[in-house]
Amino acid sequence: MTPEPPVETQISLARHASFQRFWGARVLSSISFQMLAVAIGWHIYAITHSAFALGLVGLAQFLPMFALTLVVGHVADRYDRRRIAAVCQALEALAAAVFLAGTLGGWLSAPVIYVLAALVGAMRAFESPSISSLLPSVVPRSELPRATAWSTSAGQAAQILGPAAGGLLYGLGPSAVYLASAVAFIAAATLVWSIPLRTKPAARAPVTLESVFSGIAFIRRQPVILGALSLDLFAVLFGGATALLPIFARDVLQTGPLGLGLLRSAPAVGALAGTIWLAHFPLRNRPGVAMFGGVIAFGVATIVFGLSHSFVLSLVSLAVLGASDVISVVVRLSLVQLRTPDEMLGRVSAVNALFIGTSNQLGEFESGVTAGWWGAVPAVLVGGVATIAVALLWIRLFPALAQTETLEEPKGVRTA
Repeated sequence: MTPEPPVETQISLARHASFQRFWGARVLSSISFQMLAVAIGWHIYAITHSAFALGLVGLAQFLPMFALTLVVGHVADRYDRRRIAAVCQALEALAAAVFLAGTLGGWLSAPVIYVLAALVGAMRAFESPSISSLLPSVVPRSELPRATAWSTSAGQAAQILGPAAGGLLYGLGPSAVYLASAVAFIAAATLVWSIPLRTKPAARAPVTLESVFSGIAFIRRQPVILGALSLDLFAVLFGGATALLPIFARDVLQTGPLGLGLLRSAPAVGALAGTIWLAHFPLRNRPGVAMFGGVIAFGVATIVFGLSHSFVLSLVSLAVLGASDVISVVVRLSLVQLRTPDEMLGRVSAVNALFIGTSNQLGEFESGVTAGWWGAVPAVLVGGVATIAVALLWIRLFPALAQTETLEEPKGVRTA
């Protein structure tokens, strides 16, 4: 009979298996969302031929996230984060099924797409902080920087596979994308439901007005975290070009749905390479300087993409954009997870998710509006220049971020 491994080894193996389920759930959920994004973007542009309509999809996803921010953080801190994420993913699968039924039935109009996009946005609002704040319960805090990089790689891998798969499946018809997305969401929900936790959820404290706003108050008292969140928000808000990719794919680069899928995958290719590098060589010294450098490189890559009329150069510039952006993502997530008490992590992660949603979904709306005014190419160029300007301004506004030496908070300076 084979002897049982030592208790420490069993615990380590259990943590490894838990993280594998966590990573797999993130990949599948992100793949589903990315496939939906490709299908929705191409579908709405095919119906309306309007850049403004593309922006409205981002706005429809952002509004419920904004409205629910304070609620979702409290929910993540008071209830089992695994169950919250699984239920949200199941409801996202339901939304994909409605997209499928509407396509097959011929009644999927632009207003229906906006409503379904808002439903998906609401579910992502609950899912995002629950998943983010779940990680410290899966791995020890000492392993969080490396685990955060690998967790980020899950999203980047999905952003490579999801858009490419979405574009390829869209060639068979939008119904194929919606069906595949629903199936992947269900698989993600099954995985996250089965994750065993190292620690139990914290006891449910009474809900007060102070506790509802405590996540925002905590961030305001932490200039390093506030600087990182706001820098990432404004950089992606002004520099995000992904909402306009259907226009570039169809009108500028003269490619089809598969080309659109490849363009949407390109930033994730660069980001995945960056996360793998950061997983093996974590940022330990001067993470703030690395973050500012990444944001400036993000702006430069955005400008190159806006000027490009070559499909290959566009892919390369988007890959560089993704590699630059991942530095900001890993630094921001690591700062939040390492400098926030676990009992507040859900509320702080919810505010973090709002910043991300503002930069992504509201950024898509901003890109759609400016492209409607000036055209797609000028909108991207102005956004890239604005991103660089924001980074230079933030160096002056948040010197603590620029000067921070480590991701972990120095001993003796925690602000409760």
